[in-house]
Amino acid sequence: MPLLASHRKPRTPVRIPSSAVGFTTVALASVTLLSTQSATAAPSAPKPSIEDVQKRVDTLYREAGSATQEYNRAKDATAEQQDRMDTLLEEAAQRADKVNEARRALGNYAAAQYRTGGLASSMTFFLADDPQSYFDQDQLMKRRSSQQQKAVDDFRTQQLAAAEKRTEAMESLRTLTASQADLRSSKQDVQDKLSEARTLLSELTAQEKARLAELERKKEAEARKKAEKLAAEQAAAKEAADEAAADAATAAAAVSTRTPADTTATGSTPAPAPAASGKGAQALAFAESQIGKPYVWGATGPASYDCSGLTQAAWREAGVDLPRTTWDQVNVGTAVATADLRPGDLVFFYDDISHVGIYKGDGMMVHAPKPGAYVREESIFYMPIYGSVRPG
Repeated sequence: MPLLASHRKPRTPVRIPSSAVGFTTVALASVTLLSTQSATAAPSAPKPSIEDVQKRVDTLYREAGSATQEYNRAKDATAEQQDRMDTLLEEAAQRADKVNEARRALGNYAAAQYRTGGLASSMTFFLADDPQSYFDQDQLMKRRSSQQQKAVDDFRTQQLAAAEKRTEAMESLRTLTASQADLRSSKQDVQDKLSEARTLLSELTAQEKARLAELERKKEAEARKKAEKLAAEQAAAKEAADEAAADAATAAAAVSTRTPADTTATGSTPAPAPAASGKGAQALAFAESQIGKPYVWGATGPASYDCSGLTQAAWREAGVDLPRTTWDQVNVGTAVATADLRPGDLVFFYDDISHVGIYKGDGMMVHAPKPGAYVREESIFYMPIYGSVRPG
C-alpha cells in the first residue's frame, strides 16, 4: 500500500528578537542581584532610645560648656596679648626715635671733626702761640672727645634697646597669633557640639519630644527633693546652734548673777550657722536680678551670660574681681563643704569643672544653664557637684 503524504502544515519557527532576549536577561539578572543584596545587606542601626538621646544631648551640652571655657580663656589671652603687643610697638617706636636722636648727635660730631680736622697733640703744641693756649686747647679737645664717646655709647645703648624691643614685639606677635588660633579652634568646637545637639533634638517626633520633656521634669523633681533635704538639714543645724547659743547665754547670765566677779563661763558652745556675708548677699541679689536673660556662650552681660560670665558679673557688683573661667574661679576664695554653703557661694559642677552657679540657699542656686535656656533658679543637685568656694 503506498504511503500517503501528510497533510499537516509544517510549523514555522518563532524567532525572538535579540533585543527582547537581552531585556529578559537583564531583568532576570537584576532580580537575582536584588535578591542577593537583600539577603546580604546589614540591618540598619536601631534608632536610639529617648534615654540615650537625653544622655547624648546632656553630654554635648557639657562638652560645649567645657569648650566655652576654653574659648573664654583664649579670648582673654588674645586680649592680653593684643594689649601687650600695642604697648611693645609703642615702646619700639620710642626707642627708634632715641636711636635717631643719637645718630644725629654722632653725625654732628663727625661733621665738626671733618671741618676742623684732627691734629695730633704734638702738632697742637707746636702750633700754639704759648703753652697756656696749648693746654686750654688740649682740655677742650679732651672734653669734646669725651662728649663724642658718650654720644657713641648712647647710640649703641639705644640701638641695643631698640633691637630688644623689636625682638619682644615679634615674640608677642607669635604668641598673639597662637592665641587667635586657639580662639578660632575653641569657637568651632563649641559650634560643632551645639550643632550636633540641635540635630539630635530636631529629629525627634512630637511624641518623643514629649517623652524627653517628661524625663527632664523627673530629673528636676529628683534634684529638688535633694535640695529640700539639704535645706532641712541646714535648718535643723541652725536651730540646734541657736538653741545652744540661747542655753549658753542663760547659763552665763546665771553664773554672772551668782558670782558677779567671775564672768568666765566653762565649756564651749557651738557657733550659730553663718548667714550670708554682705558681699555674698550683694552678688546673689545681682544674679537674681538677671533671671530671665538668655544664656549665650562667651557672654558676660548685660543682655546675656554664660555660666562663668554671670558669676563674674555678680561678684564684680559686690566689689570682687573674679577670673573669667570656671577653671580659675574655683581657685579663688575659701573652699566650703556642701553642707556649709551660704548665699553667694560659688558651686562648681562636673569633673571637668565646666559649669558654675551662685548658691541661693535651701539647696537652690541661680545660674545660666545652657544654650536655649535662660538664667534661672535650680537645685544644685541637678548636676554632679565638683566643689564650692566662698570668694571675697
